[in-house]
Amino acid sequence: MIDFRYHLVSLIAVFLAVALGIVIGTTQLNDPILTDIENQVTDLEQDKRALEDRTQELQAQVDTSDAFAQTVAPALVEGTLSGGSVLLVVTNEDVAPETVEQVTALIGQAGATVTGTVRLLPGYSDPSSSSSLQSYVTGGGLPAGVTVPPEAEDAGELVASLLAQVLMVPADGGAAPDPTAASSVLAGLASLEVVEGSSVQPAEQVVFLTAGEFTGGEAAERNATLVELVTALDRAGSGAVVAGDAASARENGLVGAIRADQGVSGSVSTVDNVATAAGQASAVLALRQERAGTSGAYGTGEEAQPVPALASATP
Repeated sequence: MIDFRYHLVSLIAVFLAVALGIVIGTTQLNDPILTDIENQVTDLEQDKRALEDRTQELQAQVDTSDAFAQTVAPALVEGTLSGGSVLLVVTNEDVAPETVEQVTALIGQAGATVTGTVRLLPGYSDPSSSSSLQSYVTGGGLPAGVTVPPEAEDAGELVASLLAQVLMVPADGGAAPDPTAASSVLAGLASLEVVEGSSVQPAEQVVFLTAGEFTGGEAAERNATLVELVTALDRAGSGAVVAGDAASARENGLVGAIRADQGVSGSVSTVDNVATAAGQASAVLALRQERAGTSGAYGTGEEAQPVPALASATP
């Protein structure tokens, strides 16, 4: 019989052998593993520096291109909208104030007058505003001569028709709306906290400035409401351009929604880089194309042209 002490000594010897093996094995493996990790870290640091250098190079190219575009944009658009009038509609608060100012200045350099700026508040496209908007439009307090289309199916369509009648100069040569009608309607909608805008005069054309995209389950419904407004103002006047940033060209952005709808994109021009000088010039040149009955998609997005064709800008 083997006594207990023999078992104990044997077990201790086994554990000591295992521990010694682990120590020896780890010691032998540590150096190669550590060296490999150090090499990987070095490679990653070099890749990071190379990417930073490349990013700086690309940013410098972008800055140079934008500076060039800012220099030539006034010359490109000069006289293209002589005697025209343009209304600006800002669709959300994400549109940078400098973008509004730069587009306004470039329209002026093209020879047109910006008749005012209307800002859409979140409530304009909010489905929960539908009942109050419909009550306002159908309540009998509209300016003389303004009618509600009997075929309108929802509040968005009703309000879009109302704004088109008071904000746009008819393309067929009809009489321009009374400016007091525009003031009255905008004041009524402002009281419902869906728009902001005062001292706005009717215009022949309209530029919608937008940025970003809607989120959540109501995104499609909100976009549909804005598309109804774009369509109504485009039909009532001499053309509409919707200009936004890259995010607005995504599925839930206004530019993206228009481009995805062949029925609308065939008559409304879009720009997806309006925060740049090139995009701002494209928006103005697109207005000229709209006067000639031509619509297009411009910018950096898929299937978009960089800028409107200058050769076809003259009607």
